[in-house]
Amino acid sequence: MSYKTCPDWPTLMELAPDLQFKHMSVHEAQLPFEVVGRIPSALSLDVVEICCDVEHHVVNASHTHPDVVASLEGTHWFEVGEWATTGPGADTGSGAAPHAA
Repeated sequence: MSYKTCPDWPTLMELAPDLQFKHMSVHEAQLPFEVVGRIPSALSLDVVEICCDVEHHVVNASHTHPDVVASLEGTHWFEVGEWATTGPGADTGSGAAPHAA
């Protein structure tokens, strides 16, 4: 397996400090069958990458193929911004502090 720490980890740590984002192939992420089944067959699951925290089911959409992100919609997976603002990350206070208006 060839997991790589996301190069944007400093920014992601500010947004979601409890998460650790890694780049890996979709195959290595071992996504549920219903997600994999939605990914177009033209994409090789061994080649296309996902940037995610597998343990917490959070994806960094800006570093993930759009078809993979779309396949995760409506599942138990969160996009990192959603996780930090309205998902479980908001409940634990690990989201970024709100900006003053």
